[in-house]
Amino acid sequence: MNVHHLELFYYVARHGGVSAAARAMPYGIQQPAISAQILQLEDALGVTLYQRRPFQLSREGQTLYDFIAPFFGGLAEMGDRLRGGGENRLRIAAAEVVQRDYLPELFVRMRRRVKGFHFTLTHGRQQEIEALLAAQEVDIGFGTLMEKTTANIESRELLRLPMALLVPKQSGITKVEQIFAKDRIDLPLVALEARDVVSRSFQTALRQRGLEWLPSLEVGSLDLVLRYVVEGFGAGLVLRHPHMKLPAEVQVLTLDDFPPLCFGALWTGRLSPLAEAFLAEATALAAELGE
Repeated sequence: MNVHHLELFYYVARHGGVSAAARAMPYGIQQPAISAQILQLEDALGVTLYQRRPFQLSREGQTLYDFIAPFFGGLAEMGDRLRGGGENRLRIAAAEVVQRDYLPELFVRMRRRVKGFHFTLTHGRQQEIEALLAAQEVDIGFGTLMEKTTANIESRELLRLPMALLVPKQSGITKVEQIFAKDRIDLPLVALEARDVVSRSFQTALRQRGLEWLPSLEVGSLDLVLRYVVEGFGAGLVLRHPHMKLPAEVQVLTLDDFPPLCFGALWTGRLSPLAEAFLAEATALAAELGE
């Protein structure tokens, strides 16, 4: 049996499918490659290891998983032991805006506070972070708290950020009412993808006001929203965070009567001393930013 094939099967069995395994793998590998190598393992063994839809381990698959799980499941702990202990390592999942605007400062503070502090970082929205926590693949997560947390997931609100629109100063728009007062808003809207919490919250608030303004451009990050506004392609939907710096040619219009988005921490069970220290630093930074 090929050991690499066994490793892939372990992740598929543990996470309940190939797509979930691809997201959880500690190195990059595409779903088709995983599926192809699992088929090679099944051909070598002469058995089917799991039912594909819906996912369910076969009897032989369960037997193999029970045999290999202690080894592959213990690799992370062994790596920590060989590196001198995992007490200084924190596994973090965070949304893009948190990674960009807040985590770098937190990491600097933690390195001053904890000698030898190191970390791993994974991207995720609230539901994805909760899934990672439930699978014990991260220690703590930070992101927008849009929905009620699932069972056994703890949360702490750290900061509330208002939504805002960015417009080119040359547009002559200085008030939100100049946009929303129109019967038909013809100004192009630049926003994150429709499933992003900022876009979802904004569209919900618009519908409550009887307004319709769908994005003309959906981009992959808040930095790209700003870039397209600077180039004059429309108004951009963003979050207005403390100490926000904008180019001189851009005007910011805060949506004061729209609900702000809540950012917070997520975890499950009892936090380790290192995670407690990180959460304390995050709470202190959020308090400073809110002043």
